Amino acid sequence: MLQGERIRLRTVREADLDSLYAAHVAITNRGDYFPRSFVSETTFRDRFAETGLWQKEHGTLLITTLDGDVAGHIEFFVPVSYWDAFELAYQLYDERFAGRGYTTEAVQLLVDYLFDTKKQHRIHLVIVPENTASRRIAEKCGFTLEGTVRGAFFNHGRNNDVVLYSLLRTDPRPWHGDSAEAG
Repeated sequence: MLQGERIRLRTVREADLDSLYAAHVAITNRGDYFPRSFVSETTFRDRFAETGLWQKEHGTLLITTLDGDVAGHIEFFVPVSYWDAFELAYQLYDERFAGRGYTTEAVQLLVDYLFDTKKQHRIHLVIVPENTASRRIAEKCGFTLEGTVRGAFFNHGRNNDVVLYSLLRTDPRPWHGDSAEAG
């Protein structure tokens, strides 16, 4: 478990599967920017049975409040097999959790964990340009805007541009202090 000031990140437990799958298939909770696709319940449960949704190169952690309410999830995965990078994706399950800094803190906790325990040198955030909340998270966490990737994301029946943000292991992490170098 990773502990923050406002949230905890923890692995998925078998007891979480019913509510986690319900959140996974609740398209209305995904907003305008989270992918609309989902997997069958059988596939979802099989993946959990096989890996616990946690492996060396990809994993899912639940974002919980300090009171234990599940607010959402954050995951990491290898975006392209030949890149020395992880990509992060995150989702809050209910509007009541929005605007409280939970996702920003989840990104910070997972970035620290990944750079402390994995060899990857880069962490990416791939964001639909209009998603101002995610862009703010990227900027607050010290990610650098690298540019636009045209037509790379299929959602809402069409291809969409995305912007690519990255944080290198050697970049400062603002939550450690303005001049802190990661290490």
